[in-house]
Amino acid sequence: MNRALLPVLMAVLVSVAGCASNRNLTPAQSTLADVEATLGAPAERRQVGAETWLYYPKQPFGRKVQVARVSPDGKLIAVEQRLSEEYIAKLIPNQTSQEDVLALFGRPYERLNVPRMERDMWTWYMRQYGTLPATLNVQMSPDGVVREIYVLDDNNKNESKKK
Repeated sequence: MNRALLPVLMAVLVSVAGCASNRNLTPAQSTLADVEATLGAPAERRQVGAETWLYYPKQPFGRKVQVARVSPDGKLIAVEQRLSEEYIAKLIPNQTSQEDVLALFGRPYERLNVPRMERDMWTWYMRQYGTLPATLNVQMSPDGVVREIYVLDDNNKNESKKK
């Protein structure tokens, strides 16, 4: 085998092996057990109202956080990709709480405390408009309220290092 092709082949195999598909899951028919058998053990589980939400982050390289919502009777409601414009729009500066952010996206990939700004900054890696690599940064004040929301373009992240 050509040694130059080996890294490419390994990357393809890893990406295929790491993709859990939810194509076999059907809302209102699939059960909680079906969800876990298909997607694996969730990284996090939350009770939101009467529903159970299971979090499946694909951070940092998959740039996704999928949430499987399960009804009280144990049936799948939906599997949602949460790192999207639709869900980011639910964050309202000076109103949204830290708990609301955790319910929407689950635990952040990175947490940074910025004492001089009196902010905690939480980061998730995503794809803006479904394709462009980006970083979601949510900044919160010490009282646990969202103050700033930034979606930063990651397209040229390494350009400054090349120069």
